[in-house]
Amino acid sequence: MLNDLKSALAALEAHQPGSLLGLRETQWLDAKSGPYELANPKAVEELTKDVAAFANGGGGVIVIGIATRLQHAEEVLDHVVGLDPAAVNVDQIRKLIRQRITPAPRGVRVGWSGADDQRVLFIGIPAQAAGTLFVVPAPVGKPGSSRPDTVAVPMRDGDSTHWLPRAEIQQLLSAGIRASGMPTAQALTELVRQAVSEAGPGSGLRVGQGLPDREREMRTAYEELADAGLGQPTGEAWAQGAAALQDLRHEVDGEPGWVLCLVAGRPPAAVAAPVWQAIVEAGRRAPGGQEPLAAVGFPRPPEDTDMPWVIPANALSVDLDGGSWGAGRLTCSGRGVWRWQPLPRFSLNQGRSAENWTAGQTPALRLRAVVNLPWAEASMLEVSKARRTLLEQQLPHSAVAGAVTMLSRRRGADLPAAGWGLGPFGNSARSVGYTCTIAGPDGGPAVKASVMLALPTTLESTVVACADVLIENPTAWAAVLGPGWDTQLGLDEVQAVLLAAWETAAELLPDVVGNPAGLSWAAPPTTELRMTCEQPADNGVLPVLDTLVDLTPLGPNDGGPRSQMSVTITTAPAIVRTERQHLLREALVHMARQFGYVDAEVDLL
Repeated sequence: MLNDLKSALAALEAHQPGSLLGLRETQWLDAKSGPYELANPKAVEELTKDVAAFANGGGGVIVIGIATRLQHAEEVLDHVVGLDPAAVNVDQIRKLIRQRITPAPRGVRVGWSGADDQRVLFIGIPAQAAGTLFVVPAPVGKPGSSRPDTVAVPMRDGDSTHWLPRAEIQQLLSAGIRASGMPTAQALTELVRQAVSEAGPGSGLRVGQGLPDREREMRTAYEELADAGLGQPTGEAWAQGAAALQDLRHEVDGEPGWVLCLVAGRPPAAVAAPVWQAIVEAGRRAPGGQEPLAAVGFPRPPEDTDMPWVIPANALSVDLDGGSWGAGRLTCSGRGVWRWQPLPRFSLNQGRSAENWTAGQTPALRLRAVVNLPWAEASMLEVSKARRTLLEQQLPHSAVAGAVTMLSRRRGADLPAAGWGLGPFGNSARSVGYTCTIAGPDGGPAVKASVMLALPTTLESTVVACADVLIENPTAWAAVLGPGWDTQLGLDEVQAVLLAAWETAAELLPDVVGNPAGLSWAAPPTTELRMTCEQPADNGVLPVLDTLVDLTPLGPNDGGPRSQMSVTITTAPAIVRTERQHLLREALVHMARQFGYVDAEVDLL
């Protein structure tokens, strides 16, 4: 049973916001049915008041997206209303907490809990250091910067928040002055002198203030980068993973500000505020309430650079690394639109969709490209009739159709992959499936090509596009080709087929949902390339790939015979053909080496 802050936070971190229903608002728990409307100055004041009150009261959690009911004069958490993540600016919430509460509370967690229409936002405020009082600017309820010469102290009292009365603030100040041992006038003069000397001219904050363990390091970095136009801090420094960060003004009024960014093991960087905002926005759609920077990482300096560096406001690309998404590049289009794409890399990791659309099939050889497209807005997509009709017209001229036709033409037969029909795996507003069959003399399938696309379901959150080329029956294919032709594929043919399947799955199929270039990522897109033998012999044993594909260009195999091999490429789906060819060759070599062909080289393919 949930009965304290620790257990409530554990339930929220486990994405079980419904576990809180039935609890009453108390000293450590507050619930709100709707988000703070941060365009309204009163809502900003309410946010900082609520957070500071919990910081002053031993810690607590604010859950946004749960409605309450009045029961025996107490507010009881009644039902989950849910929030649309696109309607909540989590980074602005974090920034306001850092900038408007003095000192900034330590360890505040702003995250998402739950899924789909049961998603809520929570702000967890842990217990703070004893003897620390958290204050906010006195509320004014109107636009404009808060006054630096006013102060208010919010306090949590049971299930409500109130302001500490002026008389009690006066008593606290008097107690502090008495403890200093100075006369009142001298004590106040000393406080002013200390504030001025620590802040420097024109600022109420120090560089590095808020991170005492890294303050000297941040001040050094600030001095090294000062020529870029760094101004005074606009808020306390804060930690994000291994990074120390602080918002700064520009030294010239009206120019975009900066973020001072120090990541362990890298030279410090000054990042122009518009570019920093684009970095944060790139990771905002990460699932499960993950922090945006924890997903996309931090700016990575150019190769062989160990000096402090600057990313100006007119930068057109930034390399990022250190997040769960791996290395990526954020690029700005000519229209000012930023888009993150992964930098290419290879692995043997297999996704859940690797064997989709294989039920009931036992081809002798399957050459497959599966493209996983984790678009953030995928739940809103659908396949329209007009786009489906266009795809039907394009398939006979597609890259995968050309590859199937090529296999027979290289063996002296003109068997074009021109007749495409609905496939066996269903078509709807959320799925696509088409197949082309080259029949053998008896009418049975000899060679087949298939394309499939599925929009997200309750079991799969990613758009999956797939293109297959199947050698269903080598004997039937040999018969329709005519005497004397070998149906074993050369490795160059395998490359051509996989390239065509990848291009079709990555570029042609996604167009059935509209304009993929306008969608943002919720995770890195990947492509899985697969070669599998799936037709067992009479004894139930699957044949090895060498019997259907000439693998001799890869060299000797120290790993033993294989009936399948696969490789996963993390890269942008839409790339130029020459780059796709280059990545394919590198991926096949990576795969071959992992499966025992240790002498495989790109030059040998």
